[in-house]
Amino acid sequence: MTGEITISLWFFIILIAFAIIAALEKVLIPSSRWFLRRRINQVLKEIGTRLDIEIRAFQLTKRQVLLDRLAYDPKVIKAIQDYAKEHDMPLELAQKKVMIYAREIVPSFNAYFYFRTGYWVAKKIARLLYRVRVGLFKHEEYSHINPDSTVVFIMNHRSNMDYILVAFLAAERTTLSYAVGEWAKIWPLHMLFRFMGAFFVRRNSKNPLYRRVLERYIHMATMEGVCQAVFLEGGLTRDGKLQNPKLGLMDYMLRKFNLKTNRDIVFIPVGINYDRTIEDRTLLRSLDPTAEKRSLWFVFKTTIGFILNTVIRMILSQWKRYGYASVNFGTPVSVKEYCKKENLDFRRLVRKDRFVEVEKLSKKLLSDIGDVVPIVPVSLVATVFVETMEQGLTIFDIEERIVKLLNTLQEHGAPVLEIPRSTQTHAIVEAVDMLALRNIIILSGDQFRANFKEEKILQYYANSIAHWL
Repeated sequence: MTGEITISLWFFIILIAFAIIAALEKVLIPSSRWFLRRRINQVLKEIGTRLDIEIRAFQLTKRQVLLDRLAYDPKVIKAIQDYAKEHDMPLELAQKKVMIYAREIVPSFNAYFYFRTGYWVAKKIARLLYRVRVGLFKHEEYSHINPDSTVVFIMNHRSNMDYILVAFLAAERTTLSYAVGEWAKIWPLHMLFRFMGAFFVRRNSKNPLYRRVLERYIHMATMEGVCQAVFLEGGLTRDGKLQNPKLGLMDYMLRKFNLKTNRDIVFIPVGINYDRTIEDRTLLRSLDPTAEKRSLWFVFKTTIGFILNTVIRMILSQWKRYGYASVNFGTPVSVKEYCKKENLDFRRLVRKDRFVEVEKLSKKLLSDIGDVVPIVPVSLVATVFVETMEQGLTIFDIEERIVKLLNTLQEHGAPVLEIPRSTQTHAIVEAVDMLALRNIIILSGDQFRANFKEEKILQYYANSIAHWL
């Protein structure tokens, strides 16, 4: 019984590995799960006392349960049968496709990550790059929203910074579930977005099976009261103007809306504007059909170069923020009240007629968004130079024209960014310097002139407020 047994080193290492796995499985993993669950519950209890729009049970449900619920939804099952019959394939294969789509769409919302990590990161990035301002927030109107309603923030889309900016500003009141495009599937971004409650959308997919799965997920989330954020234009504006609304996601939310039995859907218009959009030149380049397509290596190299340049300038205390980033929140629109006013029932309309009504509501919401898009300094300066392309202007001429422009905008009720009069001149000078630094306008003596080679980018920034003029 006291003799020695000799075993191979590789076998000993395997035994040690199995012992470690057993210890992790039986002791450490359950303990860590208990610890993490306790921390998550503490966060949920804390934020539950301050959120105006509570986290829904749907968002806290295990992801696998949501996947099964979506994949075995009766309408999805019917779509699977039709798809399998049309493409002459086994039902199991079509079912497997649906599960792939479901895993792609359904998020992995993590309240602890959202409020302890995501909110902190979003706040730091937003404030590092911009002077963040909330121009309008109608507390009294929002306080009258039924807490059982599904709140949907409907926004214009100027930059990929929109996700970060609005998530940070809204996090004091609610969580947001975003629809994000395929660009966000890049590792490790896809994990971050899933934890933040975002769901992925193949924007141009014509696959009827995929569209059915997406429709049923959005319907489920809407009916369960999940607060959502939707870019009504469908994608980034390329020329700076508000684009026509895309109706797909709106139709998914409204097509089965029951005025009598469903919880209300409340749309809140959100207007976003920046003194500098980081992707401005890339967006304008995409409008040029003759432009050479940039490689992934070029995009990667440019992005890393931008980050390194920013870090170096910070270290050398030469960093300057990109001016103002402003967000305005407009007047809520209740779908129940809208339907009563218009004598409308989306469920009873055939597809063609329903899309006409969805478009009508979407255009109203887009108009409401336009009414709250902030007027920021660079937009004003750009408008002045677009109107005087061939003239040279001193800083005093620019200020005089901007004051006249501001008076016109304010007469029309435009939401001009609130800047104290004592710092108004300073804000104008900073906006002029920002454009001059990028060679969009050129200083000659004591006069500034528009750079004709950069006319498109001047127009891009002027277009953000063009709907008022």
